[in-house]
Amino acid sequence: MGVTCWHKGVIVTIVGAGAMARGIATRALASGHTVRIVDHSPPKAADLADQLRRAAPEGDVAASDAIAVEGADLVVLAVPYPAGLAVAAEYGTALAGAVLVDISNPVDFATFDGLVVPAGTSAAERIAAEAAPGAPVVKAFNTTFATTLLSGQVAGLPLDVLIAGDDEDAKARVAELASSGGLVPRDVGPLRRARELEAFQFLHMAAQERLGLNWSSAVKILS
Repeated sequence: MGVTCWHKGVIVTIVGAGAMARGIATRALASGHTVRIVDHSPPKAADLADQLRRAAPEGDVAASDAIAVEGADLVVLAVPYPAGLAVAAEYGTALAGAVLVDISNPVDFATFDGLVVPAGTSAAERIAAEAAPGAPVVKAFNTTFATTLLSGQVAGLPLDVLIAGDDEDAKARVAELASSGGLVPRDVGPLRRARELEAFQFLHMAAQERLGLNWSSAVKILS
């Protein structure tokens, strides 16, 4: 896919301070981008920022509050579904001008036997319906596991980041984040393709125990 050329220091605000937030922040810092961590628990955000700073002493990373979404180039929703819906609604027009990146997989964690979104839609599409105008939603990073993002590779091969969205420039920005962090962006089409991405990753997750993968596997397109 075509990639918009950005200068170093793109502002990536990550909402959430869990394992996926750490993985994506690690890749963003590796490419010289600015990272801000926002979480409903400020101590948790501060702790993650401290861990990232120790791992990448030259990186520009800090904990922040909700103001960090204003002026961000990318806002990554590193929270489980449906929390992303609430974030999009709560921040509203403060997100305008940023690309909203949904990384969630709407798995029914009570049964681990299906998705919680109705057929014919996706978590990403539902978040897009809540997002303010001027904040395009892109589905990305949902097919990568947190532990693999720390190194950016599995079995010596860089991770693929499958990307879906309706705004070509927004997808290009997410692709640049991936490629600058040593990953391989793959544009798989419009935002409705998030339905297949979420279903596919559910299968990938469900197969972990049966195949003895221990969350260390990756989805890779070879040609």
